[in-house]
Amino acid sequence: MRVVLGIESSCDETAAALVREDRTVLAQRIASQDEEHRPYGGVVPEIASRAHAERLAPLIAATLADARMTLADVDAVAATAGPGLIGGVMVGLVSAKALAMAAEKPLIAVNHLEGHALSPRLADASLAYPYLLLLVSGGHCQVLEVQGLGRYCRLATTIDDALGEAFDKTAKILGLGYPGGPAVERLAREGDAKKVRLPRPLLGSDEPHFSFAGLKSAVMRAKQNQADYSDADIAASFQEAALDCVIDRTRRAMAAAGDMTALVVAGGVAANQAIRAGLQQLAAEHGLPFVAPPLALCTDNAAMIGWAGMERLMSHDFAPDPLDIAARPRWPLDPDAAPVRGAGVKA
Repeated sequence: MRVVLGIESSCDETAAALVREDRTVLAQRIASQDEEHRPYGGVVPEIASRAHAERLAPLIAATLADARMTLADVDAVAATAGPGLIGGVMVGLVSAKALAMAAEKPLIAVNHLEGHALSPRLADASLAYPYLLLLVSGGHCQVLEVQGLGRYCRLATTIDDALGEAFDKTAKILGLGYPGGPAVERLAREGDAKKVRLPRPLLGSDEPHFSFAGLKSAVMRAKQNQADYSDADIAASFQEAALDCVIDRTRRAMAAAGDMTALVVAGGVAANQAIRAGLQQLAAEHGLPFVAPPLALCTDNAAMIGWAGMERLMSHDFAPDPLDIAARPRWPLDPDAAPVRGAGVKA
């Protein structure tokens, strides 16, 4: 069976993985940068790029050794070519180009968002196209029809902040440290979600998109005017407000979508158990299966990049010349989607 070496370096995780055609992850290594970025409360692009440059080569060597393979045993190299922090993307892509050209293997440029979009298919062989995808991460919040490999129709996106960004900013306001999303989820278990009145931006609106900037600002005001409630109450109230928005907006997208095989969630925020539970209930209401990748495939990882590369390798859908591939800070899955009001660039 064919094997693809996947490389991921789009943000603050340096990762390599070997993925086989039968969806077996033969080996995977991830080097976290949490300690480097924790003093700053968020990702510093220059620090991330340097860490990728220092760690990637030995990480790839260790991943190959774990699987008792050499580069000669690999059928293709797949690397994130965007979107992401351009310095980190360039480190991974240039490394992949060197490996592919030296070993005379195909290089497959992977859209990081496509990696997330296809990650549920790595974990669940029965998931067939087309499916409705809620993609929620630190930089993106979108609902898409995944009609097939490379064919995506965006139904909704954020007009300001992504949901993962709102979680991270809430964590920073509450002094929970970095990474923020898991910290907010843990603290929310101890709080009363009805204690703090927070807005639900665009709830019930005919506009299909998401908005979280106002919710984030309301959390800041709640912290500044804190009186009869705790930080745990703020965290719980924020998480419930965010969940209400996600369910409402996804329900609207489901009404606009065609016939889908499943409701799928992917991306870093897909690891949040409250959001998973809410979406599972929503899928059940519509008679659809609910599919979410294992927690290890939710956050940035190289297995999803390797699998996206495998799907393109099997379909012979990739650029023939590695030197034609450029790193891209922005790379929408649906470039023909209509512009949205607000920031829009995160679409």
